[in-house]
Amino acid sequence: MEKRSTFTGKIGFVLAAAGSAVGLGNLWRFPYLAAKYGGGMFLLVYIVLAITFGSVLMITEIAIGRKTQLSPLKAFGSLSKKWGWLGGLATVVPVLIFPYYCLIGGWVTKYAAVMLTGKVTQAADDSFFGEYISSTVNPLIWFLVFIVATTLVIIFGVNRGIEKLSKVLMPALIVLTVGLSVYVVTRPGALEGVKYYLLPNIKDLSVKTFLAALGQLFYSMSLAMGIMITYGSYFSKDESIEKASRQIEVFDTAIAFLAGLMIIPAVFAFSGGDKAALGSGPSLMFVTLPKVFNSMPGGSLIGALFFFLVLFAAITSSVSIMEAIVSGIIDRFRISRLKATLLVAVYGIIVGIACSFGFGIWSDFTILGFSILDFLDFVSNSVLLPLVGMLTCVVVGFVIKPDAILSEIELNGRFTMKKFYVAMVKWIAPIFIFAILVSSVLQGVGILNI
Repeated sequence: MEKRSTFTGKIGFVLAAAGSAVGLGNLWRFPYLAAKYGGGMFLLVYIVLAITFGSVLMITEIAIGRKTQLSPLKAFGSLSKKWGWLGGLATVVPVLIFPYYCLIGGWVTKYAAVMLTGKVTQAADDSFFGEYISSTVNPLIWFLVFIVATTLVIIFGVNRGIEKLSKVLMPALIVLTVGLSVYVVTRPGALEGVKYYLLPNIKDLSVKTFLAALGQLFYSMSLAMGIMITYGSYFSKDESIEKASRQIEVFDTAIAFLAGLMIIPAVFAFSGGDKAALGSGPSLMFVTLPKVFNSMPGGSLIGALFFFLVLFAAITSSVSIMEAIVSGIIDRFRISRLKATLLVAVYGIIVGIACSFGFGIWSDFTILGFSILDFLDFVSNSVLLPLVGMLTCVVVGFVIKPDAILSEIELNGRFTMKKFYVAMVKWIAPIFIFAILVSSVLQGVGILNI
């Protein structure tokens, strides 16, 4: 079997892990959830949860990976033979997410190309997005471009592929995000959007806001997907897990914050202050924003920069999702990285094509009322993510005991939040994550409307 790779240093690890965390969850999902659930109040709740729940879960997963030096598929089994199946369950999450994530990445690639070629008016048409995703061939071309790019990075491995890509794209992501945010908030009419986004209103605080923000943590920070365990297994024993985790959290939360600062004030500024324009939900990026760019001076250029920004984030996340699967296959079947990567790529292409057809020629085919993509998204994000997160806390809190993880964390010095960590991982986190799981499932099957 190939010798396990490692990152060359903490900077490479932090940028790669941050690249995993920063993806469509930050730049696509976070802004529309913030818009839907009260702007400033959602932002405040999310930040509080990120520095509590998010911090504990991330530290735990990185520590498990570094302690075992294994992918999630085998890591849990090495900690407790009775709980080895949890590693398999955790690996299922990226397996389900990978194909449709790459399909959406293909959509982003298409929009970046459209904006770059000056066709912003075409993209702003109400029918453009629907006609594009329902066509048979066009979405598959861009999907294949995206998945091939992801595959090439994985083939090159941890040092030459993942780390080098992250060292280039993450700084570029910061520069583009800050630049676009500054541009947007200085536009006439944007101030009202800034106020809505930054100033919490106690009237907007509700169970819905809390559950939406807590659920968003899993998307934004790549938690309970096996990704942080995988990256943790490549992390040097000489570096501090606590410090690295904090840096990843700050990076991830900052990008999500700036994404909201780009999108929400932009919609206010270029829709005449119409809050209804924020209510388009998941289609905010592909339907509403092109209209915003079309109404701006130099909209094609700004739109191209924005979608390339999203493309950068999507690529770094798809790489981490694919790496979690590839690493598991290498550990389980003792085959080369190249063979494992090609197997995952072929699987991703087959299932991704099915997801794409689900919006077109197979649109009449549904699973429990879901399209193929929506079904994979529901199972992975509404069921498995909170389930794996909750069970990880149970394993650490009551099976192997927190000391097993604390000893790994404290290899590089005293852990400053030890008591808080133990209380959170044993009691607080599992209870609240269970609430997410129940509410997500009930909402998904139409019993609960939140």
